[in-house]
Amino acid sequence: MKKGIDISYCQGSPDFSKVRGAVDFVIMQIGYGRYAGQIDKTFARNYSECKKHGIPCGGYWFSYATTADEARQEAKCCIAAIKGKQFEYPIYFDVEGKSLVGRSGVSSMCKAFCEELEKAGYFAGIYMSRSPAQTMLTADVAKRYALWLAEYGSKLNWSGDVGMWQHTSAGKIDGINGNVDCNNCYVDYPTAIKKAGLNGYKKTSNPSENKTDKKPKQKTYIVKKGDTLSAIAAKYKTTVSAITKKNGIKNPDIIYVGQKLII
Repeated sequence: MKKGIDISYCQGSPDFSKVRGAVDFVIMQIGYGRYAGQIDKTFARNYSECKKHGIPCGGYWFSYATTADEARQEAKCCIAAIKGKQFEYPIYFDVEGKSLVGRSGVSSMCKAFCEELEKAGYFAGIYMSRSPAQTMLTADVAKRYALWLAEYGSKLNWSGDVGMWQHTSAGKIDGINGNVDCNNCYVDYPTAIKKAGLNGYKKTSNPSENKTDKKPKQKTYIVKKGDTLSAIAAKYKTTVSAITKKNGIKNPDIIYVGQKLII
């Protein structure tokens, strides 16, 4: 489990040199609404400082949407804001307040936003308080996208899978004046995101998947009555020349019963 915080303009200008030693990751507000200029005024600095100090980060877009079309437009604004940047954690659709327009409406908005993010090559997720999440998200949407749920206290009362839990809004972290939201993360998002080549990263491959065995596998064959080198070669999908060379045979027409051949 990793421990992190989420921040916005409300936290002012954190001292990230101190934050680095206090948390494992930072989720920052990117912006809000569906217009290009609605970017969190601290987003650029927060992102730059996270990269400067090597703090893994993700982001969220605070929604004002009430329809799927509006959510789709918000996604486009979000994508424009994060283009060219790299995030080790998901990009979340933050649904609360007036955007809680009912089960079908909220679920369709979440799906619309996340689909746009995924088409653009990002790992998409949904942020919501636990109680409305239970009534506003259809089962397929809740299972399909990374969930980040908020419920303050000692326990998250959610029976399904969850990637991250925001458990308090009154956290105290070195480098930040005042309170800050604190989160527990249960999924290794950085590894999954980098391996898949999402959030601005290039896809990485497992060296073992591309490793070729330069030495062909060998098999020992014992010659039986009636065998010929051509028949043996055909059986093992090789050539008479390869067998004679490997076994030091001068005359390919002469082999004997019981002879051991390396194929």
